[in-house]
Amino acid sequence: MKITALLGPTASGKTARSIEMAEKSDAYILSLDSLSIYKEINIASAKPTEEERKGIKHFGIDEIYPCENFNVSIFFDIFKKAKLHAMKDGKNLIIVGGTGFYLKSLITGLSTKPNISANTKENIKEIMKNQNYAYEMIVKNDYTYSQKISRNDSYRIEKWLEIFIETNTPTSEYLAKNRQPPIIKDLEILEISISKDILKQRVQLRTKEMLRHGLIDEVIYLEKKYGRTPNSMRSIGIKEGLEFLDGFLDKQQLEKKIITNTMRLAKRQRTFNRTQF
Repeated sequence: MKITALLGPTASGKTARSIEMAEKSDAYILSLDSLSIYKEINIASAKPTEEERKGIKHFGIDEIYPCENFNVSIFFDIFKKAKLHAMKDGKNLIIVGGTGFYLKSLITGLSTKPNISANTKENIKEIMKNQNYAYEMIVKNDYTYSQKISRNDSYRIEKWLEIFIETNTPTSEYLAKNRQPPIIKDLEILEISISKDILKQRVQLRTKEMLRHGLIDEVIYLEKKYGRTPNSMRSIGIKEGLEFLDGFLDKQQLEKKIITNTMRLAKRQRTFNRTQF
């Protein structure tokens, strides 16, 4: 069997393209999307409908409930299940989505992290009050890592600080020494190339469609059933919908904010794909 990965930013047309590829190559599809994984989140995730899937078997869609946490270990299990089914049925496998971190972990192997103490977390809070200083710490102590992230990438700066402060070891060095074997080898990776202007047009159209098809009703349903605590409730489309329901945004502002946050996500996805693959 052959395994192929199709990457690209959100709203770039990956879903339609992957289904075309699956039809031509007799393949199953594994979704690499951190929101489509959830049952009952249908509009905010823009997951393909049964009709759009054209009878092609999909994995990684509707696997867990919104109140459950999704992590790379769960994705590994889903990948193994998809691969097993594909091999059993004599199919190829196409991995498609925008969450490149999970694909990277499949290829390189996942590094085990140390337990982060409460004291370390408090230290990081103080350091992150000056994010430029935090980034310069990375440049000084772990130049290799600093070249892979942006000075404005607060999430990855914090993750670097966790390991560095807890172990007193540069994060790149620690992760290399604590890496598990890769799960997949000989993977062909394709990426959809799309201009920023065309992508923004697609994001604008998709956002209008999401709102027209009942995004706010979906957010109301999810909040009533699961509350606001689950990580899934902080996803793009849902978090802005909650702000609208709280009266902080009107309909025009809601649409604009979803578009802005989606474009920011697309930029992060492109940057990650460019630097990691």
